[in-house]
Amino acid sequence: MSDLYLKLVNTPVGKTAAQSLGLPSPNPLKRLKRVDQPFVEGDVLIGAGPGAKAISTLGAILAASPANLHHATGTEILSESAKAGNKAKTFDLSSPVDTKLSALIFDASGLKTPQELRALYDFFHPTIRKLASNGRVLVIGQDPHSCRKAPQAAAQQALEGFVRAVGKEIGKKGSTANLIWIAPNAENQLDSSVRFFLSARSAYVSGQTVRIGKADEAKATNPVAALAGKVALVTGASRGIGASIAETLARDGATVIGLDIPPALEELQKVTGAIKGKAMACDITDEKAPKLIADFIEKETGGVDFVIHNAGITRDKTLGNMPEHFWDMTIAVNLTAEELIDEELAHRGLLKDNGRIVCISSISGIAGNFGQTNYSCAKSGVIGYVEAMAKQLKNGITINAIAPGFIETQMTAAMPFTIREAGRRMNSLSQGGQPVDVAEAIAWYCNPASAGVNGNVVRVCGQSLIGK
Repeated sequence: MSDLYLKLVNTPVGKTAAQSLGLPSPNPLKRLKRVDQPFVEGDVLIGAGPGAKAISTLGAILAASPANLHHATGTEILSESAKAGNKAKTFDLSSPVDTKLSALIFDASGLKTPQELRALYDFFHPTIRKLASNGRVLVIGQDPHSCRKAPQAAAQQALEGFVRAVGKEIGKKGSTANLIWIAPNAENQLDSSVRFFLSARSAYVSGQTVRIGKADEAKATNPVAALAGKVALVTGASRGIGASIAETLARDGATVIGLDIPPALEELQKVTGAIKGKAMACDITDEKAPKLIADFIEKETGGVDFVIHNAGITRDKTLGNMPEHFWDMTIAVNLTAEELIDEELAHRGLLKDNGRIVCISSISGIAGNFGQTNYSCAKSGVIGYVEAMAKQLKNGITINAIAPGFIETQMTAAMPFTIREAGRRMNSLSQGGQPVDVAEAIAWYCNPASAGVNGNVVRVCGQSLIGK
């Protein structure tokens, strides 16, 4: 459904009216237009605090882009910024900044004390107002759980609050802020995540923290078709977010097996036919479903590289008025079926080495939602499942989750006007997301270069004001 308010406030008359009435005036988001689009362009400024560990890696990643790369100078605490490499030109922060910047990237991975957090102020204070519309802020830190001393853990944990606050300050420009925490010596796992968070693919992802651990260094992939030669299973693929996931993975080179319930087979075949994929009709709550799915995969492709658990339902009622079949069905579809399918595929060796499992949670599973005790329970269970399985999986297989916020789908279009408008505006970007926003995040998880991204729950919600 079209967001008429967003269109209106981006006309001269509408913008003036919104400002005079104190209403939000969101900037339209710029999403990916073509697969060979550079991950970042324009003038990009990189900085680093004391003891920075990832600055040279960041410089090398950015050097592969057509962006005009600069490194911060002008204050002693930012002297490590010069390690960004020869392509980065000096950018003196002791003088007034008059250049529009498409991205601000800061390596805070070496900060060891709260006093060293001053480096954040010295880098961002003179530059944040020069961040362009639809700009990107990206901070790299060290996972606080890996810090041996309390002052270091405090400094690194402080980055989360800083990034979340920055995201709320710059969201009105359509800009985002995110944080990557790396494990010690995991700098070589940054490439796919830096490219994602600086690109138009992450337009609706803001205020998020991602943990990256050590993993084998991935082989170079074709950036235009990073998933070429891979096979993906996408449940609930006949429409909405599921259809967008299938289309996006196919766009990036994967062969997609789309799965949905038998009544949706005709819609499903339209989706899979357009992307040269394969369609399977199956009710995932049927006790025979895991075996039927595994049999289909074994026969058609011999195995899968990606399992995307997108199928989900809502059956809303307040707890005292909820019939038991509403509870049972919601738990079965949104949680139990995922576990049973994964178990069957693993038991039969059909999930290939270095595979990816991606589950769909929800901000309802993080914050809870009125009338959705069943749905919130299931989606919170998804988070627990992902975090536990991330510690158990072997052979390079990873598992992560996406927690969507307000996404423009047929379901949200059917909401009452006031509830729909509240859902759209109650985030830092003051607008709803698109199904492709969820799909792009899943494609990032599936990228072969994302081997170090494991056990994460990333909210695709425009930094919703609901939940953490």
